[in-house]
Amino acid sequence: MSEMHGQPSYDDIVEARELLRDHITETPVQGARWLTDLVGDTVILKCENLQRTGSFKARGAFVRIARLSEEQRKNGVVAASAGNHAQGVALAATTLGIPSTVFMPEGAPIPKEKATRAYGAEVIFEGQYVDQCLEAAIAFAERTGAVMIHPFDHPDVVAGQGTIGLEILEQTPDVKTVVIPLGGGGLLAGAALAIKTKHPDVKVIGVQAETAAAYPVSLREGRPIRLDKMPTMADGIAVGLPGETNFPMIQSYVDEIRTVSEESISGALLSLVERAKQVVEPAGAVGVAALMDAPETFEGPVVVVLSGGNIDPLLLGKVIQHGMTLAGRYLPVAVKIPDQPGALATLLSVIGDTGANVMEVVHSRTTPGLRLAEVGVQLQLESRGQTHAERVLEQLRKKGYPATSP
Repeated sequence: MSEMHGQPSYDDIVEARELLRDHITETPVQGARWLTDLVGDTVILKCENLQRTGSFKARGAFVRIARLSEEQRKNGVVAASAGNHAQGVALAATTLGIPSTVFMPEGAPIPKEKATRAYGAEVIFEGQYVDQCLEAAIAFAERTGAVMIHPFDHPDVVAGQGTIGLEILEQTPDVKTVVIPLGGGGLLAGAALAIKTKHPDVKVIGVQAETAAAYPVSLREGRPIRLDKMPTMADGIAVGLPGETNFPMIQSYVDEIRTVSEESISGALLSLVERAKQVVEPAGAVGVAALMDAPETFEGPVVVVLSGGNIDPLLLGKVIQHGMTLAGRYLPVAVKIPDQPGALATLLSVIGDTGANVMEVVHSRTTPGLRLAEVGVQLQLESRGQTHAERVLEQLRKKGYPATSP
């Protein structure tokens, strides 16, 4: 195996798979009929959200730690992670009888923190982003002698993540395009190496959140360029600096990098829950978001990797609500009605006739712009989609209610 910042070979990935055989799950693939209809060809989901610890990170972490010498193991290991790599390191270290310390950014999802502790690691919070945690972890390693287990920038880690590429080729041998979430690049680099070595004609596409997209500018400049701010819900891929191991591999083996908006990620998460019955974290849904954004640009059969499923239930609730609003399923409406008995009941009857469901009503006499004999009513309605929402507003206006929707 190569040293740090060297590149793993295809044989390294094959060896990593043997090492992992009894320790990780060969995750299933699942057809996605709604995406197949959009693309016009078969779309398959590679469900790495069902992996041990809830993400692909368990693969690379185990390979890296399992290959440490007895001398290296004696002071334990340290890592930096928003949560998925943390859990992979904690599980691998505990399985192998090695103490582990993990630095996580402030505001890391609570389920990820709790799971990391449950797998046996000591958790320390540091900074706002993973990059700041990395600096703290490196300092800890120098101070204590613990071995730094980098989340993506090491050939053993990349080889471990690359085993997904071997599984994809076996599970979907006729695949033409593989779409993979991209943060630091360990998963994309390893999978692309595995796929391109055996099938160079298969197109490999990486996807980043557009507000945390270090790779497009770095690839244009020909070297890793650091981002200072990454305001995205996709914390698992909010990495400001591409890895030195991964960057040249992505230059060589990846055909294209795309970016997706926060709104697209919300929509993809909602669709995955509703249509695929899959709970996926924002970072794990960016590939589906890219497919939904431009389905006509993908040649099928397409495999989309769902890289992780560790999402805070509170965030999931917010994302679902946001996604339903964007889809026209939640319709906020403001109307003015006469300030007289029965006026509200009449309005609600009209809404009932449209087939919309009233979720919330706020009745106010102090809304700015009201006449003395008027009352303002703000409603939150549930509709069957954008077309239905437009019909609801049209029907209200026909009945004499000049309804507005923000």
